[in-house]
Amino acid sequence: MEDMNKNHRYRMVQLATMAMMTAISSVLIMLITVPFPLFPDFRYDLADVPILITAFSFGPVSGLIVTAIASAIQAFALGQAGLMGFMMHMGATGIFVIVAGCIYKHHKTKHAALLGLVLGTLAMTVLMCILNLVLDPIFWGTPREAVLRLLVPAIIPFNLSKAGINSLITFLIYKRVSKLIHRAEDRSR
Repeated sequence: MEDMNKNHRYRMVQLATMAMMTAISSVLIMLITVPFPLFPDFRYDLADVPILITAFSFGPVSGLIVTAIASAIQAFALGQAGLMGFMMHMGATGIFVIVAGCIYKHHKTKHAALLGLVLGTLAMTVLMCILNLVLDPIFWGTPREAVLRLLVPAIIPFNLSKAGINSLITFLIYKRVSKLIHRAEDRSR
């Protein structure tokens, strides 16, 4: 019975942390967005940092749950491009979280974290090229040829920059933040 109560308390701390990271992600996208210099319609935000911290702390499934909730809040409650915005954010951050979170889950080292973030950045960039080619013509009526012309000068550099900056920030702050998370977990046991 004692173990069941400890496990329940741990799960409650995990859920509370995930809720807090979802809220932080949503607040960051409301408060801090920077236009991408080459294409001002593309906007950099820090929303993926708390999501990546969640994936490193609790695994890729928890990161995906936070991604889904944060994507829905950002797309529908904050008016960030509705269904198209949800699909793009879910795809981009989702693949990033899966790749980085899976690698770190199996090897909790700085090297694995860095490798996961680099491979996650590349996976996100590739997927965003595909999603833009498929979804932009459907949702915005943009000719596929126009999207193709934007891949090299805009879509690829933007996604590499956004994911790269968020990876660097996550890499630099994760251990400090994880100590706070694990301290709360330890108190719950």
